[in-house]
Amino acid sequence: MPDIAPRTRTAFPPPPLVAAALTVAGLVLLVSGATTPQLVTPAKAALALLGLGLLLAGASRLGKLWAGPGFDVVFWSGAAWLLLLGLAIVCLPWLPLAEDRDVASTVAAPVFATPTFTGEHPLGTNAFGLDLLARSLYGARSSLLISLSAVALGTVVGGAIGMVAGYFRNGVDRVVGIATNALLAVPPLILLIALATVLQPHLGNVAFSLSLLTVPGMVRLARATTMAHANREFVVAARAMGATRSRVLLRELLPNVLLPLLSLAVVMISVLIVAEASLSFLGLGIQPPAPTWGNMIAEGEDRVFEEHPHIVLVPGAFLFLTVFAFNIVGEKARGRWDSRSVKL
Repeated sequence: MPDIAPRTRTAFPPPPLVAAALTVAGLVLLVSGATTPQLVTPAKAALALLGLGLLLAGASRLGKLWAGPGFDVVFWSGAAWLLLLGLAIVCLPWLPLAEDRDVASTVAAPVFATPTFTGEHPLGTNAFGLDLLARSLYGARSSLLISLSAVALGTVVGGAIGMVAGYFRNGVDRVVGIATNALLAVPPLILLIALATVLQPHLGNVAFSLSLLTVPGMVRLARATTMAHANREFVVAARAMGATRSRVLLRELLPNVLLPLLSLAVVMISVLIVAEASLSFLGLGIQPPAPTWGNMIAEGEDRVFEEHPHIVLVPGAFLFLTVFAFNIVGEKARGRWDSRSVKL
């Protein structure tokens, strides 16, 4: 018999080492692209994006090895960004940040300073020498406070109206349907501009105006979910035992309506963040020198963006990452609780 040479096996590194190597390489490239001053801006962006891609790929592999094939690196990245942003907002009074709104105290500060990431102004300064990192974080506090307040108000009001309409039906349902359709018939931007011309541009009024955008969707979802559960066995049993209408609504139906409403509320937060930024960009929201992402982006008008792109890119990046994260987390929540909700 002819001699058969033994097959040589190529030694591949184990999967954990590959994942760790991708993560470390991505982190190194990301930091290098962000902190190397010798590179031009396009090269910095390309290097940072390449590093971000490798970092996500490595983190995804590590997550799947640790938590199983269902690990979603995009979801956890979005959740980590929201957690990090929330902690930064809570700790704002104690963070060593430069001035964010007092122009008189920044007379000697450099104007239009480019991001250095390791200096006194990591994300640069604007035309008045105000620190963009501080302004972005204080702008995040304003935007999230307005959006969360508006969503909370719209969820409570819209959910209550929708549950009443879905439970009592008949005339109440028709009146609520007409009012909801009338509110939906008005273009959202036109409604916000009309309210902004009447109300003073402070946090409470802006939150109230934005809450009107959430009410119709909450009414429809709460109404449909209530109608789907109104004739279920536990509701019929509660009625047979003599439970009042308010008890049926609060004890039997509300727990089944609440989870779908909350999942929609998370998605609506991202919508309202963009709406608030649009109002501030048009000069109808929170007024300078108080920072919001919208009025910070508006500072890039009149060729400023062409000469100093970081003026727009810094708040734009905060806005994009926050809206993207809320969308990802909200869609994950809606998918998890889809069996309890009713598709409209």
